[in-house]
Amino acid sequence: MSGFLIAVLSVGVILGFMILIHEFGHYATAKLLGVRVEVFSIGFGKRLFGFRRGDTDYRIAAIPLGGYVKMSGENPMDARTNDPGEFMSHPRWHRFIIAIAGPAMNILFAVGLLTFVYMVHYEYPAVFDEPAVVGYVVQDTPAAKAGVQVGDRIVRIDGIQNPTWEQEFLREALNPNQPLEVTIDRGGQILTKTIVPEAYGPNQMGSAGWEPKEPNFPITDLEAGMPAEKAGMKLGDEIVSVDGQPITGLAAMIESLKRTQSKPIEITVKRDGQLLNFTVQPVLSDSRGDQRYRVGIGSAPMKVSALPFAAAFRQSVKQNKQGSLLILELVQKMIQRKISIRSIEGPIGIGRAAGQAASKKGWTPLLELTAGISLNLGIFNLLPIPIMDGGVILLLFVESLIRRDISLRIKERIYQAAFVFLVLFAVMVIYNDVLKMLPSIMQRTP
Repeated sequence: MSGFLIAVLSVGVILGFMILIHEFGHYATAKLLGVRVEVFSIGFGKRLFGFRRGDTDYRIAAIPLGGYVKMSGENPMDARTNDPGEFMSHPRWHRFIIAIAGPAMNILFAVGLLTFVYMVHYEYPAVFDEPAVVGYVVQDTPAAKAGVQVGDRIVRIDGIQNPTWEQEFLREALNPNQPLEVTIDRGGQILTKTIVPEAYGPNQMGSAGWEPKEPNFPITDLEAGMPAEKAGMKLGDEIVSVDGQPITGLAAMIESLKRTQSKPIEITVKRDGQLLNFTVQPVLSDSRGDQRYRVGIGSAPMKVSALPFAAAFRQSVKQNKQGSLLILELVQKMIQRKISIRSIEGPIGIGRAAGQAASKKGWTPLLELTAGISLNLGIFNLLPIPIMDGGVILLLFVESLIRRDISLRIKERIYQAAFVFLVLFAVMVIYNDVLKMLPSIMQRTP
């Protein structure tokens, strides 16, 4: 229950703050341009308390699921009075700046927050610095069926030359059940292969079935009460072999446990330069909604540093630019039906991620998640969907091209259709969130 409360509290605080920043962008720009703001509300529904200053009622409302700014005369269906303080009385370029200010605030906040985080704690998987050399190929996966072998170096994938493992992971994840052309270097011989990543996991993202070659295999996560911890293994132990066979990484160990199942195994580790042997009996347990034999270890070697301001800012811009392009690509592929809508996380998924980030050591994981949510909110609001900021911008652009206002009757029909679309979309996302939870819920039922 405490984990649930942490998740609810975390997502409530994060989303509330993100929406506050978004609406403040609209509010500040409107005030600067001389548009009268009637209401600045945190939450929807009945007004609970607040205060009035000038023309604006600053309030806290009963339903804490967002917020809004109400500007005088912003509804195009309202009668026009030509009051200079009304939104519709201002030139289109004023309305454009006000509309784009909310998403811009979210994007700028994401860049600023991530810059701050990187100045204090810049952490990323160590394998991202390694060349894209295959260290293990899982049996009966697309990579194995295509003939990929251990030691192959990926020199081109989906048009990207000499990809990093980070780029490779994103390409296969965003192309489930879609053919990917891959060029590999095998001892100087250049081979071209077509691989179709399989849709995998609750989010139905693509997986090719290969794993990076890792320089070592240290234990970075040790679950309390699981066989590895009970046997005396410790964080930092470097796994050398299982039952006398060398192990190249976590994927290889998972495959080994599939064969041995509950049979006791001997794990050899290196600790402070010495080799130690442990006899461990795997147990059948849940891992991310998947029942499999496990010993309770994780391995994700990370590199940690603190960047100076200029480097932190450049890295933040790079990460946010990459994130923005990935969001747009994800939307495009969903429209083309090349990727499942299950890849989108709704409020339940965001809450789960927020709870996990809040429970991790330190505060940087939660701040990184907050930056990611802020970026997503900003980009999503720029999509050309009527009612949302991007829709307002699109209509202003069309009106500028035709040099006249779109008729109120047409606008009304557009807004009605957009409202229905957004409601259906929200219902679908929440429904998918619930479906993702069901496997783990069912598996926990006696």
